[in-house]
Amino acid sequence: MAPGMSLIVKTATRLVSSFITLFGIYVVLYGHVSPGGGFAGGVILASGLILILLAFGREQASKVFSHRASILWDCAGAFTFLAVALLGYIAGGFFLNFLSSGEPYRLASAGTIPLSNMAIGAKVGGGLFGVFVTLAAFRASRPREDQE
Repeated sequence: MAPGMSLIVKTATRLVSSFITLFGIYVVLYGHVSPGGGFAGGVILASGLILILLAFGREQASKVFSHRASILWDCAGAFTFLAVALLGYIAGGFFLNFLSSGEPYRLASAGTIPLSNMAIGAKVGGGLFGVFVTLAAFRASRPREDQE
């Protein structure tokens, strides 16, 4: 028997997971001009990956996004966020906007805020998926109470 859930769940996941991922990217990128931002977008991105993990099983999900990749995205997001803060400090103040503000209501209209949103989205998405995979592995390694 193939790992994962039924054919119906797998088919629905194939259809929906790409839209969830695309919506998460949209929320991260446009979080400074609309409701949302890095945290909300990161949670949406992680939920798309968690849906793949639940529907197809761990082996198939690791082909899409491995636990190691989640750790790398988590660390890269943290270091990018720190770099934005420190570059602002070098420019004259901690988290100082060192980029031009651009035209209002456009993607590049908020200086360093979109960079911070992308860093937070990567950190939250990678971290939340990593926590879920770790907890799932921990739960799978424990014997069930009815099997003792």
